[in-house]
Amino acid sequence: MTLLHSPASDAETGSQDAVGSKIRKPRAKTRATPTAVTATSAWLSKAQADAFGREMDAIREQILASLGAKDAAYIRRMIRIQRGTEIGGRALIYAGIVFPPAFLAGAATLGVAKILDNMEVGHNIMHGQWDWMRDPKIHSSSWEWDTACPADQWKHSHNVEHHTWTNVVGKDKDVGYGILRMSTQEPWQPRHLLNPINNLLLATLFQWGVAVHDTGIEQVRTPAGLMNLKPETKTKLRGVWKKAKKQVLKDYVLFPALAGPFFLPVLAANVAANLIRNFWTYMIIFCGHFPDGVQQFSEESIEGESRGQWYLRQLLGSANIEGGKLFHVMSGNLSFQIEHHLFPDLPSNRYAEIAPQVQALCEKYGLPYNSASLTRQFGTTIKRVFQMAAPSRQELKAAFA
Repeated sequence: MTLLHSPASDAETGSQDAVGSKIRKPRAKTRATPTAVTATSAWLSKAQADAFGREMDAIREQILASLGAKDAAYIRRMIRIQRGTEIGGRALIYAGIVFPPAFLAGAATLGVAKILDNMEVGHNIMHGQWDWMRDPKIHSSSWEWDTACPADQWKHSHNVEHHTWTNVVGKDKDVGYGILRMSTQEPWQPRHLLNPINNLLLATLFQWGVAVHDTGIEQVRTPAGLMNLKPETKTKLRGVWKKAKKQVLKDYVLFPALAGPFFLPVLAANVAANLIRNFWTYMIIFCGHFPDGVQQFSEESIEGESRGQWYLRQLLGSANIEGGKLFHVMSGNLSFQIEHHLFPDLPSNRYAEIAPQVQALCEKYGLPYNSASLTRQFGTTIKRVFQMAAPSRQELKAAFA
């Protein structure tokens, strides 16, 4: 695991940076608090951040210039693997009619297919990572995925809002998904005592949480609010309903109905596959955003943010998960969440290549590179869920004042 540091004071100095000023080195063996709120200026001056940004731009240009047939072959191979895995999973489920253990193997295999579809294939294609191929069938403007969220709504809530305002509390709706308290900047309320329960519900129903994420429905707290939805929310909910109907009919009616009297076992296998996908995607996504050491930002702290400071915020607001090649593919290469936030539209198969270069720049500029095992990242994420459920004495007094 890479040691995490807190920002140093102005008095601490280190090596010279690209613009001639000294880079502030972090204190050794200190760790950022799990809910730290910071500003990029606490880590680098604007001149240093701009120099850091130019070096990040250079990495980006280097990768863009080298994209070619090998990269195109990679995504086409992943699409074939995903589709073959889905066919194999569904075949195994039906084989369970005559050999019941095959139900379990089929559900697991179908779950893997759904993970591949949502993460390494769908998520990354809809980010525009493969638009350079100019293949109309593998393009962010045309791709649709196997989940309840319509592609156009996801691209707005994720590509536009989340990646623009990464970990900016009050702007990035991914900080808590509208039902969890995940920052000390959000005032504590009695409903936050349900944080652990809501977290479990979100993990279980993750595709549905993502489906309504762009609608604004999470802001509705009363029956009166539900009866007076904004026109935009109604329009987006109709879009979700249109897509969700297809998903429900496909997984919970059509494929089970093909099994005739074995409708219920096939239905159960499809439910299990969706749950496998939900829990896995929830875990990977949360581990990239909420472990110990990941920084959060206020709206005021990013006013006038330069491109270099934007890069710096992406670095500080992200965490990687260590693992092997198969793990990285199954995570959609979001195990390289730092690199993904820095370069969201670069092909995911290049993140492993980019990571050592980013680490080297972090060393050069005295910046943290938050990378650890899945158990560490997930463990500290769950710790934050529980920490944010409990108020401090001051917050408790304020809530009932």
